[in-house]
Amino acid sequence: MGEKSASTADGSTVYVVYNAFTTPYQANTSSPRNLVGVVKRGTVNSGVTGAWSTLNRGATGDARASRVNSQVAEFLGDYVYAAATNTFGAAVWNDTRNAQDCPAVDTYRENLQLGITPNPKPNPPISCGATSTFGNSDIYSFSSAP
Repeated sequence: MGEKSASTADGSTVYVVYNAFTTPYQANTSSPRNLVGVVKRGTVNSGVTGAWSTLNRGATGDARASRVNSQVAEFLGDYVYAAATNTFGAAVWNDTRNAQDCPAVDTYRENLQLGITPNPKPNPPISCGATSTFGNSDIYSFSSAP
């Protein structure tokens, strides 16, 4: 899972952004895998990070609706970054709130995990429906700038 942090130039504050699963691990693809992006700020005193506060918690999405180009896995963690100045922090993360799960791809992925070679590989515009938003993972951002 992706996580990045950035500290202010004066070292008084650190910002952290990460993707978090909010559902327990599951060994199959039959249930949603809820995913959110989270941005936190921590105070730093004498080099020790103290109190943390949550600045932003993105909307929940289903990670099953994301994909790498080969469709064998979800696509998460690649675009998670944080930046900071002495006056604000900024962050970006992967977000699946606008993506729609595709049962055909779920079955394909589960069969691969079971050692079954599915043939053919699903074609999302056909297998998921012409209006499906499967694979529509986005990059969302947040800034604490005034």
